[in-house]
Amino acid sequence: MVRRRVPLVTLMLAAAGLVAGGLWWWAMVRLLLVPGETGPVEGAVAAGGWGLSLLPVHVAASSRRRAGARARLTRASRRRRWGAGSDPS
Repeated sequence: MVRRRVPLVTLMLAAAGLVAGGLWWWAMVRLLLVPGETGPVEGAVAAGGWGLSLLPVHVAASSRRRAGARARLTRASRRRRWGAGSDPS
């Protein structure tokens, strides 16, 4: 088995994500179970987490993106077909 070391920054980001997710679930459970006793903090945490879930995935930055990859993928075909008739396909 190959053991790889995980960078400390990755571990810290994962821990922060777990903590933020736990806080969101705590706020949602409190809002659902005891709505009369919740305050503005629970509401703000729940609304913030819900708002983050609405962000599309393509908003995230990608470090592996090449400069010419987008132009190559979105270039339209320039082949002209005037008067050529229909293709057998």
